[in-house]
Amino acid sequence: MKAKNNFYITTAIDYPSGKPHIGHAYEKILADTIARWQRSQKRNVFFLTGTDEHGQKIEKYAKQDNKSPEEFVIAMTAEFIGLCKMLNISNDDFIRTTEKRHIDVALAILKKAMDKGDIYKDKYEGYYCVDCECFYLERDLIDGKCAVHKKPADWIEEDGYFFKMSMYQQKVLDHIANNQDFIFPKTRRNEIINRIKEGVRDLSISRSNFSWGIPFPADKEHVIFVWFDALINYVSGIGYPDSPRFEDFWPADIHLIGKDILWFHTMVWMAILMSADIELPKAVFVHGFINLQGEKISKSSGVLVDPVALIEKYGADSLRYFLLREMSFGEDGNFSEQALIRRINSDLANDLGNLIHRSATMIEKYVQGNVPIKRIAEHQVTLWEFAENLNNSVAEQMQIYNFAQALSKIWEVINLANKFIEDTKPWVLFKENKQEQLSDFIFILNFVINKVQENLQPFMPETADKIQQQFSSGCIKKQEPLFPRIEDAD
Repeated sequence: MKAKNNFYITTAIDYPSGKPHIGHAYEKILADTIARWQRSQKRNVFFLTGTDEHGQKIEKYAKQDNKSPEEFVIAMTAEFIGLCKMLNISNDDFIRTTEKRHIDVALAILKKAMDKGDIYKDKYEGYYCVDCECFYLERDLIDGKCAVHKKPADWIEEDGYFFKMSMYQQKVLDHIANNQDFIFPKTRRNEIINRIKEGVRDLSISRSNFSWGIPFPADKEHVIFVWFDALINYVSGIGYPDSPRFEDFWPADIHLIGKDILWFHTMVWMAILMSADIELPKAVFVHGFINLQGEKISKSSGVLVDPVALIEKYGADSLRYFLLREMSFGEDGNFSEQALIRRINSDLANDLGNLIHRSATMIEKYVQGNVPIKRIAEHQVTLWEFAENLNNSVAEQMQIYNFAQALSKIWEVINLANKFIEDTKPWVLFKENKQEQLSDFIFILNFVINKVQENLQPFMPETADKIQQQFSSGCIKKQEPLFPRIEDAD
């Protein structure tokens, strides 16, 4: 049975048919912020991410690159692992669907479905998008094209194996109805309810027109459909069926995904789990897309923003802050480099960076870096109370996953602290040798900065660590500014 204090969060596993784009970075940042915040609340967190490495599209792109599929996914997966490291993502494991530990579990769950009589062979006819690795009804297409990738769907007729997903339609609907918080935000919950009510067809779970996949156990001419294979990572990654980790952490607290794969995670995955008699996850959280000039960023469409280049140019925490502050969770948002630069100059350089640098400079100059132990003066109570209550203010927002508002609460304290400096004029107190007032000032300033640092940790871990190293030491000394202004910005 899952331990009460344990918390298990997953991202969708990325499809390494090309290098990662900023949408991949966004999902990792969201999940990492949740994981870090849960750890700060003394939860025992397990955070899983990884790559989905089978399928026709991988075979296609590998051939174009004059590589075997195996060589191709090894190279591409390294790019995704590298992005996680560059963003300081605190995942506890990285699952690859080509690993034996995953393949064994995928085959075991398929066998459970077969033993239950949930798998049968038949002929499939339908429109297929290679980039989605998905069949569509004609009504789902726009002028014959996939709505996601804007490419013509291929008409395919083939023999294959099917999963009796339609049998689980009502059970999935009942579960959603009985668990109001199962899908977040509510708009996505309503969307999937309506789609399921339109009717659920059985799922084609094998392919015979390519070979890069897990061989289908009942028929070696087929491989397991990539979506049936990939979704199982959420349990293979924690050692299903009998490892202590699976016992401790399943069911997952949050599957964090993009809105384009909602169907697979709330209908397909739930039906697979029901067929295998595995407990369902607690919640599916659905984020929106990042758009560039109104178009969804994706590898297939060619609309891309390279997160690695942005990190190298502006730093990981600048990108983390921008995406968490600018994007409303669950909704689509827009990215532009100029907007990123504006946030860096305004919020990070002017507000936070200025507060940290000038505070360290004053503490070093006025009291040789030694923070005095003082009581709170009457006129400083308001700022103290704001800082003292910051943990609660941030927690209120994080409990409803309002990342932007949580950061806004931190910035309220940052801005109050900057105003406190201007109003108190410590340079005048120092000049007039008013040591008691100066000590009061430095004591509360140091307290506020440490509160800011503590609450920044889940959002901007590298920055929080730098502040902690500077202000939790025995003797505070100024260091290089955290965020130099970008002077050539428009």
